[in-house]
Amino acid sequence: MPTAFVTGASRGIGKGVAISLAEAGYDVAITARTVHEGEAREHSSTVQKSDTRPLPGSLDGTAAEVEQRGQKALLVAADLLDRDSLTRATEHVVEAWGQIDVLVNNGRYIGPGHMDRVLDTPLDLLDVHLQANVLAPLHLVQLVLPAMLERGDGTIVHITSGAGYSDPPGPPGEGGWGLGYGMSKAAAHRIAPQLAVEYGDRGVHFYNVQPGFVTTERMVMDMAEFGFDASTGAPPAMVGAVVVWLVREHAAPNGSNIEAQETCSELNLLPGWSMPTT
Repeated sequence: MPTAFVTGASRGIGKGVAISLAEAGYDVAITARTVHEGEAREHSSTVQKSDTRPLPGSLDGTAAEVEQRGQKALLVAADLLDRDSLTRATEHVVEAWGQIDVLVNNGRYIGPGHMDRVLDTPLDLLDVHLQANVLAPLHLVQLVLPAMLERGDGTIVHITSGAGYSDPPGPPGEGGWGLGYGMSKAAAHRIAPQLAVEYGDRGVHFYNVQPGFVTTERMVMDMAEFGFDASTGAPPAMVGAVVVWLVREHAAPNGSNIEAQETCSELNLLPGWSMPTT
């Protein structure tokens, strides 16, 4: 049975990708910080306040959804800011299942500095963005890629963001985003094409998937005050459908960036959903 490892899978896009991979016949290992429903952590996007209300979603919930699709789920709690925990999680998956066929780097930093202006953002929060959004996924790549190269097969997908290559439409709090998010996503955006140049002739495929605006639990709960209308987003299953298409078909050039909403809509990868026309 093919296996996948998805980070940030307690809710949102990661959960949607995990469920889609299960529907495609993958056993799915899932990681995040939130193992059980109701766990409380800081998720305010700004240094101006604290917000520790529990967010909906958990690894328990995602695992149940995977198993309802007839596939195995493996819960491995980890923190993107704790590199040792990522190593332990990856080793646990390999020990349990033998190999990882697909790695989906979806998890990212959640917390203050995401929606703060440059002069209001402490530099240590920019460090945190880079650690979680760039170095953590790269660490996971370094852990799983050697075995993929040895087998001559595997796929690594990075869930990126248009914030990595587009200017915000306004300042943070007025429909835009903070520098930490944009610059860390820009750096992460370079990983897949670099890997494709170095290793793309050895049977392993690397992709960026740019999801566009997606309606996640946190978007609904947290982001209206920053100018985001969650009701206008695409479903997380849209991203999952695109990831499944990539790992099955390898129809896109190795190292390329996939605009998920356009691709999903054009290829009808999620029946019943199409990209809104404006």
